Amino acid sequence: NDPFDIPAMLDRLDSDAGIDVISGWREHRQDKALSRRLPSYIANALISRVTGVQLNDYGCALKAYRREVIDRIRLYGELHRFIPSLARDVGARIAEMPVRHHARTHGVSKYGIDRTFRVVLDLMLIVFFMRYRQRPLHAFGGLGLWLAALGVAILSWLGLLKLLGEHIAGRPLLTVGVLLLLVGVQLVVAGLVGELLSRIYHEGRGGAQYHVRDTRN
Repeated sequence: NDPFDIPAMLDRLDSDAGIDVISGWREHRQDKALSRRLPSYIANALISRVTGVQLNDYGCALKAYRREVIDRIRLYGELHRFIPSLARDVGARIAEMPVRHHARTHGVSKYGIDRTFRVVLDLMLIVFFMRYRQRPLHAFGGLGLWLAALGVAILSWLGLLKLLGEHIAGRPLLTVGVLLLLVGVQLVVAGLVGELLSRIYHEGRGGAQYHVRDTRN
């Protein structure tokens, strides 16, 4: 990245009140096509599709933000890669700006397959956070109800066979039915606990669940 692009990004942020975050776009990347540009293209397309925040270059380190947006974002672990998505989640308006990119002249890249797996895991966390942060019961409870219902159906079928005189004690299906029922109930309970924790968290912040940009009479 070229640090001389930073003043231009700040100037655009200052001149356009309708933009809260400017994300750099290395439109003409000076990297190897197969080892860097192709994986980056796939990753950017996947992240844009999953998060709903359309950007060409999530990996570009050049970004400009308004202070009030950054103050609303809570970063954990390696979630810095998804700052634009997190910013959109708190109501920020995002724009993309082409920046210059130069080929590496020293050192070696630290990107590898292990980082790819970490990015995928972080993406799963971001999706869960954005979609179910305020309704964890919908995430856990929905799956839990389906599993519990399937377990009840299996056990009901086996119970009917038992009434007809068949031996069911040694059947693997009995174990499967019991496990499905137990796991389903546990997921529902986990969702309820999540709802309680979410309520405690938001009440601790004064009950604020949404960010208000401005008010007008």
